[in-house]
Amino acid sequence: MTDNHSFQLKAAAFRNLHLRSGIFIIPNPWDAGSAKILVQLGYEALATTSGGLAFSLGVPDGSSLISRDVSLQNAASIVNATHLPVSADLENGYGDDPAICAETIQLAAKVGLAGGSIEDATGNANDPIYPFELAVERVKAAVQAARSLPHQFTLTARAENFLHGRSDLKDTIKRLEAFADAGADVLFAPGLKTYEDIEAVVKAVAPRPVNVIMGIANGDFSVEKLGEIGVKRVSLGSSLVRAAYSSFFKAAEEAIKKGTFTYSNEAKPYSDFNELFKK
Repeated sequence: MTDNHSFQLKAAAFRNLHLRSGIFIIPNPWDAGSAKILVQLGYEALATTSGGLAFSLGVPDGSSLISRDVSLQNAASIVNATHLPVSADLENGYGDDPAICAETIQLAAKVGLAGGSIEDATGNANDPIYPFELAVERVKAAVQAARSLPHQFTLTARAENFLHGRSDLKDTIKRLEAFADAGADVLFAPGLKTYEDIEAVVKAVAPRPVNVIMGIANGDFSVEKLGEIGVKRVSLGSSLVRAAYSSFFKAAEEAIKKGTFTYSNEAKPYSDFNELFKK
């Protein structure tokens, strides 16, 4: 089996996860080690996280501080660490111009990614969301690039209103419907906080699959209920890296403030991790 054939199989497997019945979780590793742990737990696909990468590099997320090259290098390390299909958080495509979005999709495919997302957030705090027409043109360009590839590439289009203080469900749905009409394979509006809003999105873009993000504080959601209202895919965003760093923070804080080390009583043994990473 050639590497190219293996990649085509992973890309097809990723697309099929969206076509089969039922809901699935796609967790978000931030490096090769976290990706390998998720493989051992039985997940079927992985997705990168811009927040996880940013935090691991010691910079804030959403500030355009990480280049496309660095993001794709991180994605490649995750792709090469496991046999699972990987989708990438490609932020806003790393440029305003639709042509740059298209180029980003082509580069993403070259590092072995089975899919990726393009969002309508500008990265500019003073003007956070692209105008409707430009947002649609950017998705169209990304779709055309994905369709030009010799293999499947599952494109997710994201409407970011709710993450930027614009709790406008009507405009969010209008954007997602237009992204679906432009050919996006999966639709995603991060930041929705109620089952009612999520179900409204699912119904608006049906039969296209919808991704939702979980791991938000005080969220009262379950995979079972999300599946019942028609959600296809659940991502975890930066919640896993935040959980890991929270444990790290508490352990380091205990050592310096209390002079004790009880955190190690609940940590998985060194030998367990050593054996896991031998696989």
